[in-house]
Amino acid sequence: MAEHPAIIGFRWSHAQSWGSTWPFLVSFLASYALFAVALHLLLRLLRLKPLPLGPLPALHSLAMALASAAIFLGLLLSSAAEIRDTRWYWRGRARTTPLQWLLCFPLGTRPSGRVFFWSYAFYLSRFLHLLRTFINILRRRRCALAAVFRHSAFVCMSFLWLEFSQSFQVVAILSATLAQTIVFGYRFWVGVGLPAASRSGALLVLACQVALTGSNLVCHLGFLLLHFAKGGCNGIGAWVFNSVLNAALLFLFVDFYVKEEVRRKTGEILEDDTGSDQHHHSA
Repeated sequence: MAEHPAIIGFRWSHAQSWGSTWPFLVSFLASYALFAVALHLLLRLLRLKPLPLGPLPALHSLAMALASAAIFLGLLLSSAAEIRDTRWYWRGRARTTPLQWLLCFPLGTRPSGRVFFWSYAFYLSRFLHLLRTFINILRRRRCALAAVFRHSAFVCMSFLWLEFSQSFQVVAILSATLAQTIVFGYRFWVGVGLPAASRSGALLVLACQVALTGSNLVCHLGFLLLHFAKGGCNGIGAWVFNSVLNAALLFLFVDFYVKEEVRRKTGEILEDDTGSDQHHHSA
């Protein structure tokens, strides 16, 4: 996971890496959004009942949990190897500390090597994650535009991390994959019929989301301090754009939970991902 030649020699290339061009990104996300909306409208027009998908949702959760766990472990080991090998230095400055390296890549960093291999794996896993949208539409005949935007934003952000060798991505990927391993592992647990408390899933997802948001906020502040103290971090333009997307996602997250709490207090029951009558919370 850190010493294989394919991992060490990885290079983000428009000619060799699948999905690495801007036309592909724009056309794919546009097609994804249009198809999701069209499928939702078709099901509403036909007034079909939620379609039974059998073990597909549980298998998707298992695939996401395993992929996230592999990326988390691979990136963790690769980061340790990069720090050990002292591959990246600040030009003309003292040796970079591990914390500085995790938050702030030196100017001129290229998207190649161990870390960017796992960043590319995370980017590819976003396409697997998009299947969740269609699973939810088929089972609940509901197309949440907020969910389509959220999933598209994650694909776009992970693309920018690679395209501009953006700083901060190591911490972001580690925290995201750790949270996803827990959440999708729990969804698989429930999906195969294993016992779980009625509200534990909602609390677990909320706890992961709050922890992820809090850690990212602290790391963003650390990144800004390093950017101005060290004379610049690589990919600051992409970081600004990603920060805007993160702010929009945070707004959607807060808005969802406020509305969900209002519904809970008024006694409205929503259907969760397992199809049982529980209060639904999405990650």
